[in-house]
Amino acid sequence: MNSVGVDAHLSKIPAVTLTFWLIKIAATTLGETGGDTVTMTLNWGYLAGTALFSSVLVALVVVQIVAKKFHPYLYWTTIIASTTFGTTMADFADRSLGIGYTGGSSLLLLCLLAVLGLWYRSQGTISVDTVSTPKVEAFYWAAITFSQTLGTALGDWMADSTGLGYEYGALVFSVGLAVIAALYFWTNVSRVALFWAAFILTRPLGATVGDYLDKPVSDGGLALSRPIATAVLAAFILLCLLILPQRAGRHPASVKV
Repeated sequence: MNSVGVDAHLSKIPAVTLTFWLIKIAATTLGETGGDTVTMTLNWGYLAGTALFSSVLVALVVVQIVAKKFHPYLYWTTIIASTTFGTTMADFADRSLGIGYTGGSSLLLLCLLAVLGLWYRSQGTISVDTVSTPKVEAFYWAAITFSQTLGTALGDWMADSTGLGYEYGALVFSVGLAVIAALYFWTNVSRVALFWAAFILTRPLGATVGDYLDKPVSDGGLALSRPIATAVLAAFILLCLLILPQRAGRHPASVKV
């Protein structure tokens, strides 16, 4: 088979493996500490931080869509941009707009469900294995952005509104991911549904872990330096990309939910 034939059956995003989830969790944690670095440590504020990261995200998504094949560094840089944008956007909605964690989470959930519904109506599936055309990529990155923003709001809601704090909030989301893993290995529940459930839950896990690392001790955190925590997480992700295998996902001829 020639290279054109092979590329035609490859997705524009990485195969969903253990490596994928490891880097995803690290990226979501970096998104929290990186977003807080800009909005809090550097005192940009939520609106300016959101404007900055939204510009970076849009530019990277355009490059990602224009690219002819999967590029690991480009893909994960775009994911990090989406999660930092999600951090600042959720904080802006929850705090600056005054709609609160519950209101913000509800609104973002509706937006995510709307994008996934439109995607399914257009393509007949929301499987990430089919992300290989500009139209599907547009749906994918819109869903990713809303899920990252929703995850931030959920993490803040779990840590603050329920009174569990960052440490126990992270534990709750870890248990949720463990349940999803059990369903994946021991049941026939839709793999597509399980992917999106896991993708959404890894974001609040990263948000609560990130907040636990950099928030003041009086607020239940460790008060670590946000810039240093962000740099360490970035170095970890880079190391993973250098030493762990990254390959494009397969594009099946027909995928059903």
